[in-house]
Amino acid sequence: MTLLEMSALYAESAALLRERIAELRRAAREQPDEASGRAVRRRITELEPLLRETRELAVLTARYYDRSYHRHERYTL
Repeated sequence: MTLLEMSALYAESAALLRERIAELRRAAREQPDEASGRAVRRRITELEPLLRETRELAVLTARYYDRSYHRHERYTL
């Protein structure tokens, strides 16, 4: 599997995470009690870093061999 193929998979995963977070936000607004709403918001908080990292990795793997691309310092050795 090439990095470009991996990039497409990361982008697809990011889209799924984005959709799930949107679903959870809708569900949080519809929760009847505060405890249920807190649990849903906590799950959103847990998923947001995954979404950010997945987006970053999609860009990194897509542009890894592009000489003009300044790599993200988090993912450099």
